[in-house]
Parts: sequence; structure tokens; C-alpha cells
Amino acid sequence: MIKGGTGGSNTLTGLRYEAKIDLGTFLNSQKDYKVNDTKVFYKKELVARLFKKHALYRFLAENNVDWKKHISRQLLPDNCIYVIINNTAFILEVKHQENTGSVDEKLQTCDFKKKQYMKLFSELNYKVEYYYVLDSWFKDEKYKDTLDYIISVGCKYYFDYIPLQELGLPVPEQDKNAIPSYEV
Repeated sequence: MIKGGTGGSNTLTGLRYEAKIDLGTFLNSQKDYKVNDTKVFYKKELVARLFKKHALYRFLAENNVDWKKHISRQLLPDNCIYVIINNTAFILEVKHQENTGSVDEKLQTCDFKKKQYMKLFSELNYKVEYYYVLDSWFKDEKYKDTLDYIISVGCKYYFDYIPLQELGLPVPEQDKNAIPSYEV
């Protein structure tokens, strides 16, 4: 059911999401990474900026972007990481589900939200990618149409993790016994 090359389990090159820690904490724990407030360094070189929820709007204000000129209502991303080398803002929405509920329908909003973020970042000339990080609940066959839709509108999804390489971030050398575990 995984379409468009998404999903998988190569944990040596991926981030596993865990509700107990956030993306910045995870990156900070990886070899050669250092996160200082919203700045992400790899081997002392600034490689990305990291924003959650309202921090995104503080960053936009620092860059003289008035969000109200672009969208009518704030969107609060679970994680937004701007990767400098590929000039791309990645919106990472983490979705966990244990029974049928509102998350089911939220998955169908990715096209609208990606377009809103594209308007929001237009003054900065950033590309925008919109990804879901889903737990295994969404592997059920009943989500096939929804997952196909996500791919058809230019968004992506992964189950349980996102590869650093997909974001354009450097992949640290790993001890074969030390597997990163940033899980949903």
C-alpha cells in the first residue's frame, strides 16, 4: 500500500518519532548535530532552522513577513524545518491514532495546508514540502484511498520515521549498534 517510495524502515538513516521528545531534541542527540534554540548545526555549520507551532511566526516576523498578508488564519505546524542547502521548508505533521476519529479527516487537508504554507513562505522564496509521519494505525487497508490522495496532491507520508536524507540533512555516521529511535 505504500506508494511513491514512501515508508520503510531503514532506521540508520531515519528519524523515528516519539511523543516523549521533539525533533530538536532528537537532532541534538545525534553525532555532530547541535541545536541551539531554532538553529540546527552539523559539524558547527548552520544547516537548518527548526520551528514548532508559534515559533514559525516569530521567525517570519524577524524576516519582515506579515503572515496576515498571505493567509487568513495561522497554521501551527507540529514541526517545520527549513533546510538551508535545498532552500526548502518541510512541514512535518505527526499523526497518531488508536481508534477512528478526527485524524482520519485531517489527513485529507494536506493539499490545502501545503498551498497555505506555500503562500506563507512566498516572500522568502522557500520551496515547501508537506509530510505526514504516521503511526502503524494508518497502514490499515481502509486508508488506502486517503494515502493515495496524499501522494496525488504532491504531499508525502512516512510510517514511524522520516529519513534525514529525504530532508536534505546530513546523515551522521552511526555505530552499527546505535540505531536512532525517534518514534511515533
